[in-house]
Amino acid sequence: MTPEHRLSQRLARLIGPETAGKIDTPRLTLRRPRMKDAADFFTYAQEEEVARYVLWDVHTHIGDSRRALRAILARARAQGAETYAICPKGTGHLIGTIGPVWLDWGNLACEVGFSMARPYWGRGLMTEALEAFLRYAFLDLGLNRVEGQYDLLNPASGRVMEKAGMISEGVLRQRLRYKGRYADVGLYALTRGAWLERGNNP
Repeated sequence: MTPEHRLSQRLARLIGPETAGKIDTPRLTLRRPRMKDAADFFTYAQEEEVARYVLWDVHTHIGDSRRALRAILARARAQGAETYAICPKGTGHLIGTIGPVWLDWGNLACEVGFSMARPYWGRGLMTEALEAFLRYAFLDLGLNRVEGQYDLLNPASGRVMEKAGMISEGVLRQRLRYKGRYADVGLYALTRGAWLERGNNP
């Protein structure tokens, strides 16, 4: 696929109908977020346990969730890449999000970030969503590298990346300051070449 074709695909997904960028996995649908997802988003974003290890703060009012959704949609348009709403297949209800924290088109690389409602933890759903996002990143966006960081106090996020096939690249001491403290973070990454070598088909 040529760079021009990939660009036209990206633009079509971002400005076209909501179903244009939809991804189905065995148990999930990843789709473009919409403003009417605010109530679902607020349901889980107001939980301290969910917000403890993400860069955003606990949502105290549904207005916080609406502002966050507007920011997600604006970032997707600016980056030229989707941040997905994660939904159990057949329900349409948002239970999480996954997408680029940053995207560097010059180096064809991004950092992936994700969150999920607490009742859905421990079922392998986040790994399933991440595997789908990696396929989107390497094949649809044409990226060469996807990386992810996680607070060492939250090893479950590291396990998600490991189970999705990402490779540990070490620890970055006091890499982030958030929630009033410096955090040591683990770094995972995967290149397109390594992803293809594992039998993933273009």
